[in-house]
Amino acid sequence: MADKRRQIEALDYHSEGKPGKIEIKPTKPYSSQRDLALAYSPGVAEPCKKIAEEKELAYKYTAKGNLVAVISNGTAVLGLGDIGPEASKPVMEGKGLLFKIFADIDVFDIEVDNKDVDAFVNTVKAIAPTFGGINLEDIKAPECFEIEKRLKEELDIPVMHDDQHGTAIISAAALLNALELAEKKIEDIRIVVNGAGASAMACINLYVALGARKSNIIMLDSKGVIRSDRNDLNEYKQAFATNRDFNQLEDAIKDADVFLGLSRGNILSKKMVKSMAENPIVFALANPDPEIPYDEAMSVRKDIIMATGRSDHPNQVNNVLGFPFIFRGALDVRATTINEEMKLAAVKAIAKIAKEPVPEEVNEAYSSRNLSFGRDFLIPKPMDPRLLMAIAPAVAKAAIDSGVAQKPIEDWAKYKMELSTRLGLDIKLIKNMTERARRKLQRVVFAEADNYKVLRAAQVVRDEEIAMPILLGNHKRIQALMEEYGLDLEGVKIIDPKEESWQDKRYEYGDVLFEKRQRRGITQFEARQKMRDRNHFGAMMVNQGDADAFISGITRNYPETIRPALQIIGTEKGVSRIAGMYIVITKNGPVFFADTTINVEPTAQDLADIAVLTAKSVERMKIKPRIAMLSFANFGSSEFEQTKKVSDAVKILHEKHPKLVVDGELQANFALSKDLMKEKFPFSKLVNKKVNVLIFPNLSAGNIAYKLVQEMGELEAIGPVLLGLKKPVHILQLGSSVREIVNMATIAAVDAQTRK
Repeated sequence: MADKRRQIEALDYHSEGKPGKIEIKPTKPYSSQRDLALAYSPGVAEPCKKIAEEKELAYKYTAKGNLVAVISNGTAVLGLGDIGPEASKPVMEGKGLLFKIFADIDVFDIEVDNKDVDAFVNTVKAIAPTFGGINLEDIKAPECFEIEKRLKEELDIPVMHDDQHGTAIISAAALLNALELAEKKIEDIRIVVNGAGASAMACINLYVALGARKSNIIMLDSKGVIRSDRNDLNEYKQAFATNRDFNQLEDAIKDADVFLGLSRGNILSKKMVKSMAENPIVFALANPDPEIPYDEAMSVRKDIIMATGRSDHPNQVNNVLGFPFIFRGALDVRATTINEEMKLAAVKAIAKIAKEPVPEEVNEAYSSRNLSFGRDFLIPKPMDPRLLMAIAPAVAKAAIDSGVAQKPIEDWAKYKMELSTRLGLDIKLIKNMTERARRKLQRVVFAEADNYKVLRAAQVVRDEEIAMPILLGNHKRIQALMEEYGLDLEGVKIIDPKEESWQDKRYEYGDVLFEKRQRRGITQFEARQKMRDRNHFGAMMVNQGDADAFISGITRNYPETIRPALQIIGTEKGVSRIAGMYIVITKNGPVFFADTTINVEPTAQDLADIAVLTAKSVERMKIKPRIAMLSFANFGSSEFEQTKKVSDAVKILHEKHPKLVVDGELQANFALSKDLMKEKFPFSKLVNKKVNVLIFPNLSAGNIAYKLVQEMGELEAIGPVLLGLKKPVHILQLGSSVREIVNMATIAAVDAQTRK
C-alpha cells in the first residue's frame, strides 16, 4: 500500500501543472515592440557580429557562462540500469533543479540516443558551443571513462562525470576527517573497496592523489578480489590489481583500516567489521540499502566511524554537497577544465567546513542542539549555507592557481558578496521548519479530514514525520477516501464529534465552553451542542491539551473558523486583538505580510500591536524581523489621516519597543529597495537592512497585495497564519492545495513546539 501511494505521489508530482520539473524564463524585458526588436530582429544582429569577431564575447552577450548541459544516454540510471534516454529524462531534469536551487546555475538536460563512444563524444562536442560546462550523468562504465577523458581533452570548457567524481570528492572529504579522528595517516592505511564501477575508480584515484598508496588498496568486483593473475580485467581494473593472496571480501577485510562500499546492500557482515583494524572507517554507500545496515555496524564495536548514502543516518555522502558548487566556481572564472587541483580544493573545503562552528540555523534545521565535528559529523549537511561560500571560491582559486582560468577573480570580497546574494532563501524556510518539526512531534488536528486534499496532506505529514495528525470528520467518508486513493493512515486517530461514542467528551468540552461563555448568552445545552461542530471540538482539543495545534478552513468561510477559536482559546496575555499574516516565499527569502485577513481599519495602536505580534511570530521561525510600516507616502510627504496613523504607529513602536528594527511610513518600493532607502532616507532605521516584514495600513491594502503577488508573481504564499491566540490555530485558504496544507501543518507544529 505504501509503495503504491509513493508511486502515485511521485507520478503526480511530475505531471501536475506543467509537466516536468524545470522551465525556461526570459531574463530581459519583452513587453514592447522595441524590446522584441532588440531581443530578435534586427537588434540581435549586433551581438552576433561581435561574437563572430571574438568567440569569447558569447560569455558577455549570451547565457553561455551560466549554462550547463546535463547529458546522459540512460545506460546507468540511479539503481535502474540501462533504461534508455527517454526514461532518464526525469533524473536529468532533477539534476538541473539541484544545480539551480543550490548554485543558481541554469541547465539544459540533453538525452542522447547513442551508446557508441565515438558517436556520443561527437554529439557532445557538436553542441558544446552552447554551454559553459558539461555535466555527464548516468553513463555506464567503462564507456564513461573514455567519454569523459576524450571530452576533457577535446573541449575547452569544464567537463565532469558526476557519478565518478561527485562521490569521490564527498567521500574523500569524509575520509580526511575520519582519519584525523582515528589518528591515522592516509599513506599508512589499508583500504578495501567493494565495487569497481565508475564511482569506485574515481574514489580510489582521488584517495591516491591525497596520499593513499596503491599497494595498500584492495579492490573487489562481482567476481571477487581484483588480482593481477585474473585474465578478465579491463585497463581500469588492471591499474588496481593486487598480488596479495586474497580472494574474497572476508579475506581482504581482515585488519583493514577503511572499507569503501559502492556495490550492493547487505554484503558486509558483522564478523567482517569485527575483523577490521582499530578505529575502522566504514563507508557503506550502496543505496538504498548500505553494504551493512547502520545499526548493525554500530552495534559491533564502539570505535567504528561510519558513513552511508542515506539521509536518515549521520554522515550522508551526498553528491549535492559538491557538484553545484564545483561548477559554480569553475564557471565564475571561466575554467577550461575541472582538473585534479580543483577537485582536491573542493575536498579540502568540504572537510574544513565540518570542523568549523556550525551555524545555529543548521542545528535548528537538523534537530540538533549542537552539531559539531566528530564521528557523527564528518561532513557538512546539504542545507548548510556555508557550502556555496566555501567551495566555489576554493575551486575558483585552484583553477586560477593551476592556470586553467580565463577570467581570474581580482576582488575576492566582492565575489563572495555576489555568491551570498545569488541564491536567496526561497527553499530554506520550509525545509528548515520541516526539520525542526521532526525534533519533537506535535499533535495537529485537521478539522476537515473527510476532504481528499486534507486527508492526503495528513498522510504526508504522518509519513514525513512532520507531526502526528488527528482527523476530524465522518468516519465512513474518511475510510472510503482512504480505500479509493490507496491512503494508509493506520494508527491515526479519527474522531467524528457527532458520533454517540464521543458524547462524554462533547459534554466535557461543552461544560468548559459553558463556563467560559455563560455570561455571554450561551446555555449549557447550547455549549454541548456546539461540540458537535468540528471547529469547536478541534479548538477545544487544543485548549484542553488533547492536541497541540488546530488547522481548518479549506471548506469554511474565515469567520466560521476563527470565531470558535477566539471564544474557546482566547488571546495571548496582553493582546487585545488578533491579526493574520501571510508568508510569501520569494527567491530572496520569505517576506511576511500583515494584517491581511482580520483588521479592516486598524488604529495607530492597532498597527503597532500587529507589528509586535508579527515580529514575535517571525522570531519563532528563527528569523530576525526587519519591519516596514507601509503607506502611500514616505515620512510625512503627504499629510492625511491615513498616513498620520502609520507614522503615529511608528512612534509608538520606537517608544515602547526600541529594540525592534522598524520604520515608516514608507511606500512599498522604497521599503524593498536598499538602494532607494540609502539614497533618499539615509536617516531611517532600515538603511542597509533587508526588509522582510510588511505591515499594511488597512485590510484592503494587505489583502489585495498578497493576492496580487501570489497570482501575478507566481510566488508561493503560505497562510493565513493567525497571530495573537494563546495556542496555535491556523486557517487554510478556501481550496488550498495539498502542498499548502502540509506547509501550514509544518508551521503549526513548529509554532506549538516553540510556545512550549
